[in-house]
Amino acid sequence: MKDMLNFTVGPVMSSSSVRAIGQEQVPYFRTPEFSEIMFENERLVKRFAHAPEGSRVVFLTGSGTASMEASIINVLSPKDKAIVVNGGSFGERFVELVQLHGIEHQEIKLPFGHSLTAEHLEPLAGQGFTALVINMHETSTGVLYDMDMVSRFCKANNLLLIVDAISAFLADPFNMEALGADIMITGSQKALACPPGISLIVLSPRALERVAQSETRCLYLDLKSALKNGERGQTPFTPAVGTLLQINQRLRDIDAAGGAEQEIERVKALAADFRQKVANLPFELFSQSPSNAVTSLHPTKVSAYDIFTIMKDEYNIWICPNGGALRDEVFRVGHIGALTPADNTTLIEAMQDMEKRGLLG
Repeated sequence: MKDMLNFTVGPVMSSSSVRAIGQEQVPYFRTPEFSEIMFENERLVKRFAHAPEGSRVVFLTGSGTASMEASIINVLSPKDKAIVVNGGSFGERFVELVQLHGIEHQEIKLPFGHSLTAEHLEPLAGQGFTALVINMHETSTGVLYDMDMVSRFCKANNLLLIVDAISAFLADPFNMEALGADIMITGSQKALACPPGISLIVLSPRALERVAQSETRCLYLDLKSALKNGERGQTPFTPAVGTLLQINQRLRDIDAAGGAEQEIERVKALAADFRQKVANLPFELFSQSPSNAVTSLHPTKVSAYDIFTIMKDEYNIWICPNGGALRDEVFRVGHIGALTPADNTTLIEAMQDMEKRGLLG
């Protein structure tokens, strides 16, 4: 496959140091040396997530959906009553999961591109709910939810807070302890900028108590087993060893460059640079409260999917298409991974060329 400039939101472009690990032979992993790497991975993830004292991290071999499902089945039970925020494809996935596993729930259904407000939450206060499940960044639409507002509601109502931060971790500020979040989920192929294959769950002490008490009827996604093996720096089953080594390199690179806050500022600057450069093109911003991770754009005169196809086939650039009802309405431009302001300029120049050719309407 030809070299492509990748502005999708996962998999994203990786640094040369991460790619170099991918060229190496995958080592045997049931060793003290690999365990030390896994301990370091856990320490750095907890530090970057600002996890509370006593938290643990589980590394699952599977996409982000694997960790979404593992969180639901290990932390919630049919005795719970959950609020689920659904503002797009990934909110809908949480709805599907709680339905599948018999969790009583109230869905907050938001129009595509719209923010969650206090008015959505207030009627649910004091109604016997035990948990709130949310995608911090609804990747399908680009909306970043107000997690401080969500946190205040959860604390006032003593709710478990389960947060999918798959595309928000290391792109937008996230302080697990300050928010009182009990679960934080992320994945290797987003701002961690590694190949797909690993998803991570950070569990607070309260979530760990829930896991210990759960009666999960699942082998592969049983977090009790994962946590027990994690005590020795291992996993219950053969993991994506190479990706875990790449995650270690990436975490150490972020740490050496100034930590999570510095990486978030880098992504924020890339997003701001692109949004300033794209302002004169015939697109409208789609999201009411965009994340640093991605800009969602609505072309005013042509199909969004056609723009994706032309970019891919004629300019060797991947932007991120949408499916379903948004297929022809919205495309997304990611700002995570090994991208630079110069790459933004390359994309803008391609868009300007499309405009000159009459391909943007």
